[in-house]
Amino acid sequence: MRLLLNLLLLITLITTNAFAQDAASLLKQGQQLAAKKDYPAAIEKYKSALAAEPDNARANYEMAFALFASGKGIEGIPNLEKAIQANTNAAFTAASYSLMGSIYGNAKQLPKAIAAYKNGIRADSTNQRIYYNLGIVQYRSKQYADAEQTFVSAIKRDSADAGSIRMYALTTFHENKRADALLGFCRFLQLEPNSARSKEAFGNLQNILQRGTLPAEAGYQPTSATKAEAFAQNKIITKALAGFTTRKYASPTALLTAQLKELYAAFGDHYRYSAYYNKLAQSGKFETFVRVISQSSLPENARWVTENADKVAELDSWMKGK
Repeated sequence: MRLLLNLLLLITLITTNAFAQDAASLLKQGQQLAAKKDYPAAIEKYKSALAAEPDNARANYEMAFALFASGKGIEGIPNLEKAIQANTNAAFTAASYSLMGSIYGNAKQLPKAIAAYKNGIRADSTNQRIYYNLGIVQYRSKQYADAEQTFVSAIKRDSADAGSIRMYALTTFHENKRADALLGFCRFLQLEPNSARSKEAFGNLQNILQRGTLPAEAGYQPTSATKAEAFAQNKIITKALAGFTTRKYASPTALLTAQLKELYAAFGDHYRYSAYYNKLAQSGKFETFVRVISQSSLPENARWVTENADKVAELDSWMKGK
């Protein structure tokens, strides 16, 4: 009898071991197929892996990702729920919630996307990308005040992330907080001066300098605090730019240089990036800065940047030192 029990135990251990090995092998095969973007074949491998080991956290996550990449993201939500329950690793849990947020966001279930990203941040508050993703969904939901703070959190975790800075600038622009927006666009253009996004950012910068207005947005109701801050910022800008309607400048670059210098001085150190740009405006690097941030829209400055690589390098060095 004892021999029979030992034999049964041995068979059980061998069978369990074989299933675990099969699951690991199938998971690896699925990952290799997914790397080649052969998601249908990868999904079949993950199904087999999960048949052998239903609570395998990695297999459940990979299945959800493959389904999302195949346009079937909602089908992967149960897999992500299992992946979250089956592991204790904070970074993995955060990644699972982040993928869940992307799935819900893609399906336009924005409140669920926001909840998933917030759960991801609770699991791992160091994950900069989750803050960025959460901010995007809040922005899409016209929750601009929340989005602004979320992008600030993303920037604190990666001060050189051009995408987060761009979205911070766009968010404050929609809040009509134009000092914050102008400084944010300047920072973005300094980091990413020559791309399709740069052209858009420079256009928004010019809108602020030319005192353009944004149409009222359906579904957006700014708080009284946001309205008051927007009014205060716009009052500073209006006063600083008042004299430019009658002044003549030799070139668009000369005009932009004068406008930014005037505004940076008026902003003092009251806003994000304002103290930094006030210092830059008083340095010998300011002309280079203006040419760099406008090169996507002013051809003469694109040429200047190419011909003055040494001065651009000096500006980059100054930036790193600050």
